[in-house]
Amino acid sequence: MSYRLVILESPFAGNIELNIKYARLCMKDCFSKGEFPFASHLIYTQEGILNDNIPEERELGTRAGFAWAKHAEVSVIYTDLGITRGMKKGIDDALDNGRKVEYRKLENFNLNK
Repeated sequence: MSYRLVILESPFAGNIELNIKYARLCMKDCFSKGEFPFASHLIYTQEGILNDNIPEERELGTRAGFAWAKHAEVSVIYTDLGITRGMKKGIDDALDNGRKVEYRKLENFNLNK
């Protein structure tokens, strides 16, 4: 089976607990579609790595995510919770670097679950 590498874009800032749960569902959705997702906002913001509330560290994480994105075939934008400024930066990076952008919603997504 052949997998395609994807950059996963979903919200992080705001309701962080909800957004992390949502991003995990999005990652599972990618795997179910035969994709290998990368979500820098889930990895780099873990405790002890980078602090999203410190501008220099947030910028470092953003730059690192963009560096990894150069290896992906597509950026997948999950829109059930809207598009944040950070996601917009990821979309712009994809378009600036000739990477395809796909917009998705999770099937049967419900905030109350």
